[in-house]
Amino acid sequence: MDSDLRRAVVATLGELGRSDDWRDRADAGHSLAGFAEMPEAVELLLGLVLDRGDTFVTRRTAEGLLRRKDRAGLTTVASALAVANDNHADYIHIAIVDVFSIFSDDLDKALRICDELSGDADDRVARGARRLHESLAEIDPVLRPA
Repeated sequence: MDSDLRRAVVATLGELGRSDDWRDRADAGHSLAGFAEMPEAVELLLGLVLDRGDTFVTRRTAEGLLRRKDRAGLTTVASALAVANDNHADYIHIAIVDVFSIFSDDLDKALRICDELSGDADDRVARGARRLHESLAEIDPVLRPA
């Protein structure tokens, strides 16, 4: 893995995420989600999940983070959800349902991660993880193991 190239990509996507065009910001957020484990990407991602200009950016970025189905993605969404207004929270919730309503295994893993995050030292992450857990707990996935 080339760390310098990854940092360069995050920086470039960060610039795209500051575009005046909502489509650029949505593409940047979705793409940046692939780098959520990098500290350089976290603040950029939070800004895009809580995009002030267009809730499609919120939904697309949150969906990209949630599709990672890992601690980095869920932590960022939880952190955003902790401070999200009702409008942003609605679009984050839509992304949660879209990602986790199919496979029960994915949902179960996300619930376990949220349980762990709800005890995080960062109060914002802990609060958001509890809120995320509540949304996840409402989902009845379509497919369960045989």
